[in-house]
Amino acid sequence: MPHATGTLARRAGRHLRTSLFTQVLIALVLGVLVGRLWPAAGSSLQPLGDGFVRLIKAMIAPLVFCVVVAGITKAGDLKAFGRIGVKALLWFEVATSIALVVGLLAANVFTPGAGMHIDPASLDKGAVDAKTGGGQLPSAARFVLESLPHSAVGAFAENALLQVLVLACLVGAALLHLGQKKVPQILPLIEQAQDVVFTIVGFIMKLAPLAVLGATAHLVGEYGLGAMATYGKLIAVCYGVALVFLVLLAGALKAVTGLSLWKFVRYTREELLLALGTGSSETVMPRMMQKLRAAGCRDDAVGLVLPTGYSFNLDGASIYLSIGTLFIAQAIGVDLTLGQQVTVVLVLMLTSKGMAGVPGSAFLALSATASALGVIPAAAVALLLGVDRIMDSMRVATNLLGNCVAVFAVSRWEGALDRVTAKKVLNGEHPAAAPADGPAEQDRVHRRAEPVPDPPKQAVAEPGAASAPPRDI
Repeated sequence: MPHATGTLARRAGRHLRTSLFTQVLIALVLGVLVGRLWPAAGSSLQPLGDGFVRLIKAMIAPLVFCVVVAGITKAGDLKAFGRIGVKALLWFEVATSIALVVGLLAANVFTPGAGMHIDPASLDKGAVDAKTGGGQLPSAARFVLESLPHSAVGAFAENALLQVLVLACLVGAALLHLGQKKVPQILPLIEQAQDVVFTIVGFIMKLAPLAVLGATAHLVGEYGLGAMATYGKLIAVCYGVALVFLVLLAGALKAVTGLSLWKFVRYTREELLLALGTGSSETVMPRMMQKLRAAGCRDDAVGLVLPTGYSFNLDGASIYLSIGTLFIAQAIGVDLTLGQQVTVVLVLMLTSKGMAGVPGSAFLALSATASALGVIPAAAVALLLGVDRIMDSMRVATNLLGNCVAVFAVSRWEGALDRVTAKKVLNGEHPAAAPADGPAEQDRVHRRAEPVPDPPKQAVAEPGAASAPPRDI
């Protein structure tokens, strides 16, 4: 019995050391306990989460640049890349429109703000200004203009993903035009830089549990659990609608590609839990890019669709904005007509596209919608200040899964998806389904999994395997 207990303890210790999912889950629970029992101490742990997010964001721009340039040059067809972009934008527009409509329908049926009888005059509009920093969402012309880089270095320094994408497309097009004979060393250099970035991300990911502990403790310590009671119905409606929307996404993914969203969730459970714990989908973009490539999506599709979706495909934010607008109207006793609700959808279709990277963007979008309707005082937007942070988990998970589904769907639409590899990976039958934290660790995992390897068989690629082997992070 002591021997069995010791063996079990060693297994548990080994699992704790090697499983990021387990580490993040434990950190999440500890964060809730610290924030609940010692609110002041929990609030002071915010720098742990913020520092991790900053480190990851520092790697996103160079990673996106390398993946997109390599994807264009390997595909060898700039027109195909353009088709992927157009198809992605079409998918984004349809998906966000459905999210907005489903959110409005749910808000009409369940009326989360009914019976609150809030006097708008009692609300402090200055609180919204403090949240948004007095900023505003960019106009359509300004949004397009700001997507174009004014400086090659500035695009990377400001971490402006759309500008980095534009630069990457230009560089990829130039490499295709010049050909390998004139610039034979550029592509290998870019691929080596990509390997370096993924390795750095692997180092940073070691800090993920600390980041989740700090972010969760800050959330619970700062806002407490009281908001759950005050805004319980609104929270339930938003999360319920997000679940319904994900079911619709699962059906669309199955119809278009034959793949299972639930299996993809299981495959990316570590990344999803980390995104939920930190309240940021950007923290897992590098790993999601790796896993999508490992799951049979071509490099150029992953490199274009996923980063673009972070600006254009905010499904979770669309659900929150549509429900939030009707919640505010119901709370102050304003009954919106069908025409006004159509206006809400049209305004949010535009404002939601410019939200990424703008501080307090949800409140700016809500304020813009209230101004367009003309019947909701701008100060009423302050009603959502107490619950906004709690909605992060819903928005992050829905946005992230919506973008990943878009990658699969557009890849399939463009013929850039290896479905044989995708099914093997999602079923756990392919080695890529369990990436390690780096090349050296990957070698150790394969040596443990195959103690007596057969060199001739290893040299033969799997039928339908992806063109580029996954680089583990």
